[in-house]
Amino acid sequence: MSRSAETPEKLQEYRRSIDNFDAALVFLLAERFKVTQKVGVYKAQTGLPPADPGREDQQIARLRALAADAGLDPEFSEKFLRFIIDEVIRHHSASGARG
Repeated sequence: MSRSAETPEKLQEYRRSIDNFDAALVFLLAERFKVTQKVGVYKAQTGLPPADPGREDQQIARLRALAADAGLDPEFSEKFLRFIIDEVIRHHSASGARG
């Protein structure tokens, strides 16, 4: 008997929902990175640094508040956003934005 055939239907239903959320997250992140790539090009063309610590702090505070409102651990949301920000800065640095 296959593993999925042994898994209770309710668990399979939950897992399908999780899979759908994961797919949505991947597509949303892809769209977000398309825009941040444009920001990186703009920064490179205008001589702006790849990082903007003030903007990063604002975004982290905003996301922490949103997370708290949504019942999500603000610490987790900050770690998640920090990971994304660091990746965006890495891309901006690679695109030639001055740092």
